[in-house]
Amino acid sequence: MESEDIRKELGLVQIYTGNGKGKTTAALGLSLRASGRGLNVLFLQFLKPDAGYGEQMACAELDRITVISMGLSHFVGKNPKQPDIDAAHEALKKSEELIGTGKYDLAVLDEAMNAVRLGLITSQELIESLKKRPAHVEIVLTGRGLTPELEEYADLITEMKLIKHPMDKGIDARKGIEY
Repeated sequence: MESEDIRKELGLVQIYTGNGKGKTTAALGLSLRASGRGLNVLFLQFLKPDAGYGEQMACAELDRITVISMGLSHFVGKNPKQPDIDAAHEALKKSEELIGTGKYDLAVLDEAMNAVRLGLITSQELIESLKKRPAHVEIVLTGRGLTPELEEYADLITEMKLIKHPMDKGIDARKGIEY
C-alpha cells in the first residue's frame, strides 16, 4: 500500500495513559512504524526539554520523524508557575501550527495529558486545537491524567498499568532505558 493510500485511512485520536511506564515508548514505536511506511511524523514534547533524551538523539537520525521539545529545564510539580503555563500554551500553539501545515501524517503530543493534569492547559483547549487539524492527521496523546472530555473525544485509549518498577527498589532512571 502506497503512503497516499495509507493517508486515506488516518485521522483518529489515540491516547496512551496510565501510571505505568511505556507511554512515550509506545508512541515512539508507532512513530517508527509510520515512518517506515513513508509517513511523516511530528513528535512534539510538552514537558521535556531538549536535553539529550535517547529518543531525541535517535529521531534526529531519521528523515521522516521531527522531534520538537518545548519543556523548560525543570520538573513541573503540582504547583506550576506562570512560565510553565506559558510554555505549555506555546507548545499547544506550535503543535497546532505544524499539524495545520498538512506536512505531517502522524502527530504525537508527548506529555500533553500531563500538561492537562497539571492545569497548564485545559482538555477543551487541547480538543479545540486538535479539531482544526487536516482530516488525514492521526493524533497520539501521551501522559497521565485522562479527563472525561478527552476520553469522549478519543477513538482509542490504552492504559499502561504499573505493577512493579525498579524505582521501587531504589534504582534511578537509566540512560537508554528510561530516557
